[in-house]
Amino acid sequence: MTEEERVFRGLLFSPGHPELKKIKRRAHNLSQQYSSTFEEQTEEREAILQQLLARKGEHCFMQGPIFFHYGVHTEIGDHFFANYNLTVQDDAKVTIGNHTMFGPNVTIVTPSHPFIAAERQQMIDQHGNIKSLCYAKPVTIGNNVWLSANVTVCGGVTIGDGCVIGAGSVVTRDIPENSFAAGVPCKVIRSITDADSMRYKPEILGDCHILE
Repeated sequence: MTEEERVFRGLLFSPGHPELKKIKRRAHNLSQQYSSTFEEQTEEREAILQQLLARKGEHCFMQGPIFFHYGVHTEIGDHFFANYNLTVQDDAKVTIGNHTMFGPNVTIVTPSHPFIAAERQQMIDQHGNIKSLCYAKPVTIGNNVWLSANVTVCGGVTIGDGCVIGAGSVVTRDIPENSFAAGVPCKVIRSITDADSMRYKPEILGDCHILE
């Protein structure tokens, strides 16, 4: 079993393993390249994302700067939008659906470390070597999800379709579809219903209209 396969199986792995460091260095360099481009450099940005990510759908926009830890462990659907300072620590796999949008400073973190300090410093790996080890859990974010500013999504979490996550939330557990959730830790506040339509907020809607 390769070290990368251990990551995907949720087993302890060595983040300093040469196999993983090679993938990460490539992702870090590509992230830096993207972050150094200007918005109008659309062709250059597209080419970088095609190299960086496992999959990127159509009509996606990332404001930048961005940071992907592995890149190739992340899949993104169509019509994705990310405001500035997107961080994706995708040791385990990260999957993002269609028409999903992120506010500024959104962070997705899949890896975790042992709670016991001595274990966090050193453990014995599968080959009997003393190393620093960690583990990771995947993150899945559905379609039509809005993560507001400064949201952090932790490993092992699934956020269902149609959810809105309030600003500053730390999502540590699954959020069912069509929920408004917020807080630290993030909890479901209520379901999103037709009553949330902008048609019922004329003071904001002004002279705009809802698509029928």
